[in-house]
Amino acid sequence: MHTLVNRTSIFVDGNNMFYAQQKNGWFFDPRRILDYFTEPSDVRLINAFWYTGLKDPQDQRGFRDALISLGYTVRTKILKEYYDDSSGRYSQKANLDIEIVIDMFNTVDQYDQVILLSGDGDFERAIELLRSKRTHITVVSTEGMIARELRNATDQYIDLNKIRDRIEKFDP
Repeated sequence: MHTLVNRTSIFVDGNNMFYAQQKNGWFFDPRRILDYFTEPSDVRLINAFWYTGLKDPQDQRGFRDALISLGYTVRTKILKEYYDDSSGRYSQKANLDIEIVIDMFNTVDQYDQVILLSGDGDFERAIELLRSKRTHITVVSTEGMIARELRNATDQYIDLNKIRDRIEKFDP
């Protein structure tokens, strides 16, 4: 008997998830994320990508090395500073949406299922196109941080707080 294997790729919008975790008041463990989504015996992890903005090339080096040792492909971009006229404040942003979408489409023949950890509505169109190719999409975010368009476009939505006991980071 032939069992169907769900070839899975995980895409983590690191900056978006950092704010979601801050909002929730707890942080998840990148290793436990991999374990949780690859636990079913019919799942085979193909790729795991982590995208993050950096203040400088040395920023988060230890964290990035740890991610790489767990098997993540880490994509980075230096943060850009923006001036907000309405608030009169500077903010920093590294928009990695394009890199995420490029990786999704560049590897589309390798997977059947995508786990996207982001609440960013900018992914709506990419998700619609991937679903039209019979890719199953799961979006993971948190209430108040998930764009309605993204939630509507996905096959499955998982709130981080619902799986907290399985993914939370515990400091030794």
